[in-house]
Order: sequence, then C-alpha cells, then structure tokens
Amino acid sequence: MILVTGGAGFIGANFVLDWLAHSDEPVLTLDKLTYAGNLENLRSLEGDARHVFVQGDIADAALVPALLAQYRPRAIVHFAAESHVDRSIHGPADFIQTNIVGTFNLLEAARQHWLTLEGAHRQAFRFLHVSTDEVYGTLSASDPAFTETKAYEPNSPYSASKAASDHLVRAWFHTYGLPVLTTNCSNNYGPHHFPEKLIPLVITHALAGKPLPIYGDGLQIRDWLYVKDHCSGIRRVLEAGTPGETYNIGGHNEMANIDIVQRICALLDELRPRSDGQPYARQISYVKDRPGHDRRYAIDARKMQQELGWTPAETFDSGIRKTVQWYLEHPDWVQNVQSGAYRDWVATQYGQAAHAQEQGQA
Repeated sequence: MILVTGGAGFIGANFVLDWLAHSDEPVLTLDKLTYAGNLENLRSLEGDARHVFVQGDIADAALVPALLAQYRPRAIVHFAAESHVDRSIHGPADFIQTNIVGTFNLLEAARQHWLTLEGAHRQAFRFLHVSTDEVYGTLSASDPAFTETKAYEPNSPYSASKAASDHLVRAWFHTYGLPVLTTNCSNNYGPHHFPEKLIPLVITHALAGKPLPIYGDGLQIRDWLYVKDHCSGIRRVLEAGTPGETYNIGGHNEMANIDIVQRICALLDELRPRSDGQPYARQISYVKDRPGHDRRYAIDARKMQQELGWTPAETFDSGIRKTVQWYLEHPDWVQNVQSGAYRDWVATQYGQAAHAQEQGQA
C-alpha cells in the first residue's frame, strides 16, 4: 500500500486514479477536504477495495502516526499543500501551516514509521515530496531553464512556503537518512482542475459569458505539463529515483498566458460556439497585474529523460484539447465546485469586489 496526501485535490486525485489504473497495489488517500479537495474527483473509486479514504489534516500529530501504524504503507506520496499564489498573498498563514508545519509533521511521522520497518521493507521505503518550479524564482527571456541545481529564490508566500518544505525534506535525508525523493513540476493542467487557476478559469468563465481576466500584458511565460504526464513522471521517480535526489518534471511547453487564453478561445469556438456567433476572444479583459508576478518559468527536464527514461506523452495542443473537452462534458462537476464553500471562502478572503472578478492565474 502507498499513502497519498492531498489525494482529493487536482493533481493528487489524478495520481490516485492513474495509480490504480496501472496497479493493483492499494492506495490510502488522506485529504483535509478544504474547498479545493473534492471527493467527486474520486467518485469512480467508490466500492473499490483497493482504495481507502480518510479525511484528515497532515498537521494532525496524532492522526498521521496512527494511520501509518495501521496501514504500514511502503511509500508516501506527498501532494497535500495550499497552492494558489493569489490566496497566499491575501492569506499566507494557511500556507505556512499546511506547507511547512504539515510537511514537518508528516516527515517526523514518516521517520518514526520507517524506523519500525526491518530489512528489505526498510530499504524499499520512500517519501516522495511533490513541489513546484516556483521555488526557483523567475527567469528573463534569455535565461536558461530551471535545472535541479538552480538556487532557490521564491517570490511569493506560496513559493516561499514550498521552498521551506523542500528544505525540510532535504534535511530529513541528510540528517536522519530518511529515503526521500523530491519532484519540482511546471504548471499542471487537465481534468479536475479547480477553477481558480488560469486554464479552468478561462474555460468556465468563457462558457458563462464572463470576462476573461488577463494579468498585466499577458506575456508571463509558463511551462505547461498535462497532469497525466505529471502522474507518469511521479510513478517513474517513485519506481527508480535515487533517494536524496531532486527531479524536475516539465512538459516542454513554454507559452505566454495570453497565447494560452487565445488557444482556449479558439477551441471553444470550434467545439461550443457562442450562440451569437461571436468569438470567445471578445471576452478577454486586461486587469492590473498581480504583486510580485514572476515573469517566466521554464523547466529543464533532461535529468528525468537521461536518468529515468521519462518524457511527456502529450503536446500542448493534444493536452489542451483533452482538457477543454473534459470541462465541456462535466458541467455538473464545475457547478458543484464553484458553489458553496468555494464562494464563501472567496467572499470572506477577498471581499465582494474581488469575488466578482475571481482573477485566478498561475
């Protein structure tokens, strides 16, 4: 059995589904079910004896050790995190608590569990920490892509909290010998993506006839990784990665935000034309840039290819088409995640003006 933290969120849920599609090894999913955690993402696993779900907090110093003692997982894949830059600017405390304190608690529980294992079981145990390229800071147009040896220069409360968690994971390897693996990924997109982030927000706003907000000039560049490619990369790192090492997982798809929005609009023009015949791009609206907005991220994933034989399967064109089609086919999922707790949270944290705008770009 493996333990997956944050397994009801976007990437975590895709990973759980992907894992059980490729393996009969059971999964224990632990998720706090904050507004972005959604059990609907795992609904297809209802009644599947290979999957156990527990609602709980990785910062719970009693719960996590008890789960490890009961289920005795051979690996922990750690997705659980607060992950939205805008929200970290307005409310950084939750990011410090979950991403730093929660990771610390999980590491300590994992270390104690690992020490109870013997022989081959202890040798095979792994703690895989899923992080982000945002810990590396920002790049100019001429800078080389981020490698695993790039110095950390986080610029937002979110990326600073993830950088801190990365450092904790590294320290638990060097100090205690805990067999850890760290992955730093580029921007993910795909099914089940919560609509506070750029791609799902643009899709859902476009279909609802709302403005499509673009921060600043829209020329911020990101490397985009289809979520199922990310899942395959994590499986490969867990299978063959060297303890103590970091692996950058990227999609080889650098694109400006405005180009992403225009591609989505063109796909919607093709797949779900507006009733008035006008192009969706007419809904694009430029808004004030986010404070400290990093200009460019780019992942150098050659280590994954050279050492582990992994490359992404999807191009951006194939991945974004699959993504748009998924949202068109799942309007009930979109409606459910945009109601209730999410709306209440946004109204409380941002106030009514920001709630109305809902600017959610990575």
